[in-house]
Amino acid sequence: MPAETTTSPPVPVPGPESAVPAEAVAPLIRGVRVLRELTEAGGTLSLSGLERATGLARSTVDRITSTLARMGYVRLDGRDAVTTPRLMELGNAYLAALRLPALLSPRADALADELDESVSLAVADRDGIRFIHQATRRRAMSLSFRIGDLLPAERTAPGPLFASEWTDDDWRTWRERRTADPANRGFPAVPPRELPLLDEEFEAAAAQAGRNGWALDDQLIEPGLVAVSVPVRDPRTARIACVANVVSHTSRHSAADLRETLLPRLRATVAEMERELASAPEPDPGPPPTDLASWIGTSKTELGRDFVESLARGLTVLTAFGEGRAALTLTDVARATGLARATARRALITYEHLGLVRQQPESRTFTLTPRVLSLGFPPLSRTSLPRIATPHLTDLSARVGESTALAVLVSSGPTAEIQYTARAMSPRIMSVDIRVGTRLPAAATSLGRVLLSDTEDSAAFAHVRTQGYALLDEAWEDGLRTIAVPLRDRTGRAVAAVNVALHAAGRTPEECVDELLPELRLTASRIETELRAAGHFTKVALL
Repeated sequence: MPAETTTSPPVPVPGPESAVPAEAVAPLIRGVRVLRELTEAGGTLSLSGLERATGLARSTVDRITSTLARMGYVRLDGRDAVTTPRLMELGNAYLAALRLPALLSPRADALADELDESVSLAVADRDGIRFIHQATRRRAMSLSFRIGDLLPAERTAPGPLFASEWTDDDWRTWRERRTADPANRGFPAVPPRELPLLDEEFEAAAAQAGRNGWALDDQLIEPGLVAVSVPVRDPRTARIACVANVVSHTSRHSAADLRETLLPRLRATVAEMERELASAPEPDPGPPPTDLASWIGTSKTELGRDFVESLARGLTVLTAFGEGRAALTLTDVARATGLARATARRALITYEHLGLVRQQPESRTFTLTPRVLSLGFPPLSRTSLPRIATPHLTDLSARVGESTALAVLVSSGPTAEIQYTARAMSPRIMSVDIRVGTRLPAAATSLGRVLLSDTEDSAAFAHVRTQGYALLDEAWEDGLRTIAVPLRDRTGRAVAAVNVALHAAGRTPEECVDELLPELRLTASRIETELRAAGHFTKVALL
């Protein structure tokens, strides 16, 4: 069964006037503010830009970003802070606990293929909607929304459906927000609206959506964009668990045409989704994160004042949640993270204030809210393997003083080829220079042999498969020596390979194995960690 979603009354957004609980963790509040500013900036912002955007002192920004870098959530690139796919672990915790993407996304993807239109799944987030899955068609006119993006309810097709279940308090919160932000400038994912809908129009749309069981968006977000939505109901409560949404362009369908031609097929898919929810067994709780308390203590010892211990402790609390761990007691959280109960309690109080956690009084448990996705997920949800790998290749090249590269297999069989998709040049006067985009016969390269050994059942690649690396000594070009290892995704499949390439005079084959292979494997492990985080609920492009 899916985790409880946020179709219960929306949580107000804490504003400056909101009283901060006395037990809230101030450094954690500041750290969340930094992550949100980085998210709204597209994942990259200079340290001085963070100082201006957050209003925090530069020394505070430096300490926060240093801590986030130690946790692997950001990379410090010169004067910039850049979010990394490791940060997606926070949003992954929410999505795994929710279970809806895992259970329903295959049917959403199949519908997108059948209709040749973009299909999304959205949940309620206060008086807005937030996407939890996207199956996007690639066209010149394509949908730019990402998993984690927040949209105002009144400008979407899912919004009236969620609003049909709002209480009087929910409607009051919505009106207060519209009064304070009539142009929707607080929603960076949508363009500002010059002529907002009248309150009465949305109220009528919500009432009609409740009666009809579907809703339309006729160019409310921007001219040309139309959508039709149908609610997917939780079999336990009969309330809306999420909304399935088909999006098109007026060059392909009018809003009326969506209703006549696509709505019946959407409804059929939603019925299949609801059967999936009703028959899904209760999940076995996955393993909680390992005891992080000792790691945090070690980091504090090594970095001293530059490591904000209370921020690191607080962020680990979010990773205590996951599949089969959707609702946790305070004791559960403390046990999973290795933190003291008092520390975990203060972090949960802080998150409740920030709208990232909701407490269920009747069960004395805590659950994550969709707002966790606001911590870096949208700009990272469309990353690619070359983008993930490039900074790690650059770091490897600097450590070993040689050129490095990433390649993928682009064809199979006797004429199989690899394509170079990322590289880092060595600072040497004479270095290996193979351009991104270059294709070479797979069997003639160490990169290709590593990849073929994962798919071809032949004696020629058995040794490579057994030892886990390929070393080629002047096989492709005189004087060129290369060593490569595979990159594996969450399923264990080798989706790419990384290598170090050098002139044969630089190191003997034995020195390549002794000196370069450990560094190469370390780099591959770091790339795999980020690839697996990014690929948990999103599709990572390999090229």
